Amino acid sequence: MRAIDGLSFGITQGSIHSIIGPNGAGKTTLLNLITGIYQPTHGEVRFFGDNLIGKPVQARVSAGLGRTFQTPQVCMNMSAVENVMLGRHLKLESRLLPSVLRLPRIRDGEREARDRAAELMEYVGLQGYINDHPGSMPYGALKRLEVARALACEPKLLLLDEPAAGLGASEKADLTSLIEKLCGDGLTIILVEHDMKLVMRISQHILVINYGKKLAEGKPAEVRCNPDVVAAYLGSAI
Repeated sequence: MRAIDGLSFGITQGSIHSIIGPNGAGKTTLLNLITGIYQPTHGEVRFFGDNLIGKPVQARVSAGLGRTFQTPQVCMNMSAVENVMLGRHLKLESRLLPSVLRLPRIRDGEREARDRAAELMEYVGLQGYINDHPGSMPYGALKRLEVARALACEPKLLLLDEPAAGLGASEKADLTSLIEKLCGDGLTIILVEHDMKLVMRISQHILVINYGKKLAEGKPAEVRCNPDVVAAYLGSAI
């Protein structure tokens, strides 16, 4: 059995494209293939016409891919703003000698990165946590911290893996507003999410997969009424 089997789909620039399916359908595996964590046995991942297969994760980030994870991946020994600065590392000069000598352009780059990280934290609603450490931050804030770090990479396409998982109602509302703001500001988003109310509210297009294969695809109203989709969710309405 293949984790992803013969799956083909496209993304419209400037849209929110959700990927849904039952547990074990292959949603996170699909994101891992797009971002280079996994390499497929065959097939292509094309991004603005460029085939990304065989390229390392760092090259895909440089090309314009950003990502968050189901469980926030943050560095607990760094402050919140320093975590966001990690997303800027590809924009900073990292040659060993200038870094060791602390040349002015290195110091200027670090200062610029910190200022930009602070701006991004304000953008996602975390301006009150800039100098805090992740261990003292609420779970919902950690989710948005990951978004800020991904934005620091200046992505063209942002992949969000179950960003609403573990959040309360008010946190989900804040997250929904943030995702809509990101799209409104021109960012293309792939959203993997189990909260169907959230998905149906904000998505322009939905891809449904099951056992690694495409089950259905279309606008939210079309997917909601698809009998194969309803059956995959054990008869529950979505």
